[in-house]
Amino acid sequence: MDLNAFMRVYADQIGGQYTEYDPTHSIVIVPVSGGRFQTVIGTLRNNELYNRTLVSFRSKVCTVKPGIDFRMLLEQTAFFNYCRFVVSENYLQVEAVGALDAINEATVKEMLQEVANLADQFELKLTGADIH
Repeated sequence: MDLNAFMRVYADQIGGQYTEYDPTHSIVIVPVSGGRFQTVIGTLRNNELYNRTLVSFRSKVCTVKPGIDFRMLLEQTAFFNYCRFVVSENYLQVEAVGALDAINEATVKEMLQEVANLADQFELKLTGADIH
């Protein structure tokens, strides 16, 4: 799968915006409920342990700060199909990861949409604002 080509077509299909960052990174601004938008970054990376190419989709939720109920967030992941919460560069993010050779385009679309929707929902829940 050519991630950048896929992301470009997907953005057109959903009325989003596509930006190619480099051959292994691309960005889609995904429309979500309430007329809001959520930025999702798609990345290809090699997993040396399993000798596979992984595709990941991430979206920022908010900066990490005291008072975030990480136990609640961990419990919520039991209800997600593809996503998990991660902390990276002092940001709480939603991420979905899959082996590129083991997923199809329909699954990738579901992963992208779930990342965008969950990041938007938890951003509003934790900050009360539409930041990312």
